[in-house]
Amino acid sequence: MFDLRELYQELILEHCKRPRHFGPLAGATCRVEGSNPLCGDQLTLYLELDHEGVRDIGFQGSGCAISTASASMMTESVQGKTRAEAEALFEQFHHLVTGKSPATAEAPALGDLVVFAGVAEFPMRVKCATLAWHALRAALRGEGDIVSTE
Repeated sequence: MFDLRELYQELILEHCKRPRHFGPLAGATCRVEGSNPLCGDQLTLYLELDHEGVRDIGFQGSGCAISTASASMMTESVQGKTRAEAEALFEQFHHLVTGKSPATAEAPALGDLVVFAGVAEFPMRVKCATLAWHALRAALRGEGDIVSTE
């Protein structure tokens, strides 16, 4: 029988092994450093923002599988989005991983990001999954160049 959790794990591992948009971004107009001291995740998020929104995005760093996969999938999800769309995606993702909304409620908007729904069952992993997202939000809001999950 088809096991959805197994498929989700495979997708997370795929993004961990081969992260998308990994590396510095030459045309970056914004850079945010992020850290999750609890797990040891370190991230630098690069964005090329214009008046329309997220023109391009990249990241580099090291972290656990959840952190790396989340950053990779986030970059795919927000590239080309307006600032408002990226902020809305942040909210939907955050509600999903913190258990504030069921995966089915957010599924249409989140697409493959619903693979992180299970993170809500492991509160220690929420910070891993949201590190890149908090860096994104800080960049979109111009709230500084360093974020921490603590």
